[in-house]
Formats: sequence, C-alpha cells, structure tokens
Amino acid sequence: MVKWQGLSKRKPSGGRRWFLRSKRKFEYGREPAHTKLGELKRKLIRTRGGDKRYKLFQTTKVNVFDPKKKKSFVSEIEVVEKTPASRHFKRSNIITKSAIIKTKLGYAEVTNRPGQDGQIQAILVDYTPEKKKR
Repeated sequence: MVKWQGLSKRKPSGGRRWFLRSKRKFEYGREPAHTKLGELKRKLIRTRGGDKRYKLFQTTKVNVFDPKKKKSFVSEIEVVEKTPASRHFKRSNIITKSAIIKTKLGYAEVTNRPGQDGQIQAILVDYTPEKKKR
C-alpha cells in the first residue's frame, strides 16, 4: 500500500472535504529506511526528474572525519549510543541524523541522513556515556 502525503478526507471541524482533483504521483511517500547495523543492504530508487537515490537499510561501515587531523577514515560501527529521534531507536540500533555512534576510532556524531544518502558520514566528538540511574 502506498503512503499518501496529501490532505486528509476530513476537515479540522470533522466535516467531509471534497476534492476537485484526483491524487497525484508526487504526493506519494515511502516508508522510512530505519538504517540498522548489519551486512550491507541498500536499494536504488528513482526519484522525481529521473535522479537516483540510494536507500540504506543495513551497514557496518562509517566514514568518520577527524577535525583535529583534518582527515577522513573508514571505521566499523560498534553500537548506537544515543539517538535524538527516539529513545526506542537506541535499543534496536537504528541510525539517524545526529545519532551518537561508537566506532573503533571513538564516539562520532552522524552528520547525514543514511536512509536517503546510501552511506553514513560522521564526525568525531567528545562524548561520555551517561550512567544509568536506579
């Protein structure tokens, strides 16, 4: 079933909204990728205007930029430490933009949207994990 991002059939008052045209293809949406840790899985998607976009579903690698050395490195992702999108994403290791991930080089913050770019870009940050309160 297609996700539709157009107007609802109901008005804010609860009355029925009457449409003067049918649904359009540009109003369709897609399910989120929910990029996780695992063997590389990505899909090529044709977008509006014939352009291409890679949807990343699983990966173990990340391109990490070190601001002190001014160099980029490819590193392995160990675990997702913190995700501002949802507290439940941390438990299932779902990677989103601004997520803090633990890599072999240290902690890094994701700077791109992996579900739309087909890869993960991150920058090293000084981060100390919070201790659990009991």
